[in-house]
Amino acid sequence: MAEKKAYPFALVGFFVSDRDINETFRHDVSPEEIEKVRQLIKELFFTEGVDVAIAPFLVPPDQVEDALNELAEVVFTPPEEKEN
Repeated sequence: MAEKKAYPFALVGFFVSDRDINETFRHDVSPEEIEKVRQLIKELFFTEGVDVAIAPFLVPPDQVEDALNELAEVVFTPPEEKEN
């Protein structure tokens, strides 16, 4: 079996609202709802046999690169290094 490799991806969008930004996001999203989103992304965007992990968070456009680097660190840090 070939070695699996992880590749970052991003879904970029925007929303429009006349409300304050702090009033636009739900704060009660459950882990089950996040899993539904992950499964939907996996089924709609990738071919069979591809695993998908998501970390839903919203960042201002000028912080996207830092956020992706942080996510990559979490995904690619070996388990033994995470314990230290």
